[in-house]
Amino acid sequence: MEAAYPAQPQDFNTAPNGSFRNRFADSARFWEFRRLFYNLALAIVVLVWIAISWPHFRPAFVLSTLFPLLALALIANLFYSAAYLLDIPMLLSPFSAEWKRRRWILWTVGTLFAILLANYWIADEIYPFVR
Repeated sequence: MEAAYPAQPQDFNTAPNGSFRNRFADSARFWEFRRLFYNLALAIVVLVWIAISWPHFRPAFVLSTLFPLLALALIANLFYSAAYLLDIPMLLSPFSAEWKRRRWILWTVGTLFAILLANYWIADEIYPFVR
């Protein structure tokens, strides 16, 4: 007696619905589009600080300050990516549907926290030392 095996070809490049790959793609679609607005919000904070206190920050506009500014922008984007550490497990949980409707709250709170942190960093760490 022969065992009956399904005659379906297996494609190892496609993942079943609800897989980690699909959930990660859903997460990336949500977060990466909003990263533009997150970076825009932080850029506005910096531009407002510069505009309000232009005479104070004017000497800081030299080429040697570009690398530290880029490093701070990179750190801000690394912190933004931490949202994946919560989002992907929530998408894999039974609460996935509810989480998808409410994860904008995490984005809003995280962005507001980043704005607060950027203001603190500029006011306490950068502003006093610009000469």
